[in-house]
Amino acid sequence: MDLVLRGARVVDGTGGPSYTADVGVHEGRIAAVGRLSGGRETVDAHGLALAPGFVDMHAHSDLALLRDPDHSAKAAQGVTLEVLGQDGLSYAPVDDRTLDAVRAAITGWNGPGDDIDFDWRTVGEYLDRLDRGFGGEGVAVNAAYLVPQGTVRAHVVGWDDRPATAAELDRMRRLVADGLAQGAVGMSSGLTYTPGMYASGAELTELCRVVAHYGGYYCPHHRSYGRGAAAAYAEMVDVARRAGCALHLAHATMNFGENEGRAGELLALLDATLAAGADITLDSYPYTPGCTTLVALLPSWANEGGPEAVLARLRDDDQARRIRHVLEQEGADGCHGVPVDWSAIEISGVADPAYAAHVGTRLDGWDTARRLLIGDRLAPTVLQHVGHEENVRAIMRHRAHTGGSDGILQGAKPHPRAYGTFPHYLGHYVRELGLLSLEECVAHLSGRPAARLRLPDRGLVRVGHRADLVLFDPDTVAAGSTYERPRTPPAGIPHVLIDGRFVMRDGRRTQVLAGRSVRRTERGPR
Repeated sequence: MDLVLRGARVVDGTGGPSYTADVGVHEGRIAAVGRLSGGRETVDAHGLALAPGFVDMHAHSDLALLRDPDHSAKAAQGVTLEVLGQDGLSYAPVDDRTLDAVRAAITGWNGPGDDIDFDWRTVGEYLDRLDRGFGGEGVAVNAAYLVPQGTVRAHVVGWDDRPATAAELDRMRRLVADGLAQGAVGMSSGLTYTPGMYASGAELTELCRVVAHYGGYYCPHHRSYGRGAAAAYAEMVDVARRAGCALHLAHATMNFGENEGRAGELLALLDATLAAGADITLDSYPYTPGCTTLVALLPSWANEGGPEAVLARLRDDDQARRIRHVLEQEGADGCHGVPVDWSAIEISGVADPAYAAHVGTRLDGWDTARRLLIGDRLAPTVLQHVGHEENVRAIMRHRAHTGGSDGILQGAKPHPRAYGTFPHYLGHYVRELGLLSLEECVAHLSGRPAARLRLPDRGLVRVGHRADLVLFDPDTVAAGSTYERPRTPPAGIPHVLIDGRFVMRDGRRTQVLAGRSVRRTERGPR
């Protein structure tokens, strides 16, 4: 053995009972589990739980992995695989025109990208770039990718609110097929973000048929988490059913005052859909506030035409008054159909240092929001304090649940979920509240997401599987990140391995770059 982890409490990712054993690693894979003699190196794991590496099913590290070789935000949590390309907007497939517009649209998620050499255009080229990483050595953690439907629509149709023509729909099908053939694991949508939100259910169904043909899954941020949440979930279930496509609901929750205590309606829909034989899962983060960009709250018609058109409308007093009326009186579709409560919106990040004083403050009204949007060129990110703890707890206990941080790493005060989701599950909800058993929670964070991604050799502590492993102390593991100090590292996670190599050792980030792209394992259409 290259390495023996001795005397660990093995929590194997299946949800079954844990047990004490030695785990041997050889050439990047788990070679033996049981009572083992010494290897070339031995680590005393008594008192520690040994689990499969955690899978972040909803990450926004699309540029962070290429910007930061350390990437301790995820590595220190025990995350060994992130799923990128979320919410329908990312950086492949693109042409030059689309890339410029997408970069501007999601500056708040990933930064402007001025420090990135965008030397790719296709999904396959982006995955190749992850493989090369830094100096040809790779990146901090593994990454899978979803074809972003909004980017595909921007590429083909543009940023206009209109139906796609037959020729445009055919071209979008080809782009989605190409991305899946090049290794994407599925397709995402952001149906409260432009231009993805302009797609009809029929258009989404046609694209999902392509996803199903290649054995991928559809991951929608659906049309409403507020006033129309129940109908929005039902629409996604119907799209997946008609397309024959596996479905994974992104950051699934029920938010805003309209949905307090209504998680049971979503769970009943899931149970009925599963009972009918559908392939459906979801992810959530263990916090109540959401996080997005400030511009995303505007009505869809105000976002039509792309970032420069939005700025022009905001500068026009008449258009700005109309936007304000919809936001405050009617409820914008970008704000989930709910009239905006400015006091619930906290600025978490800006791009221009001239507006740094606003970070950490709640908005006092439209005038401040408008000034920030124009001055910071749509870049501000926000926390929306609109969630309900009872909904969070109910959803995380469901048998189809997996963990996802939805972590935006930009901004001076990002959401603490970016740095704390996985230890917060283990420390707060397992140890302190007993809401989940340790074994069940680890399955939510490892084995179940690996099954959704159809990865035959990841997500379990099993001989032959890749040695993507995390060792943590069940008695002390906890998120260090808070709303005031969101980048504080977690406690109680001393060791993290990817392919049998320590990326975290004794609680410190090593210089190992073991991360690579993780591509769809079925190489051709079904």
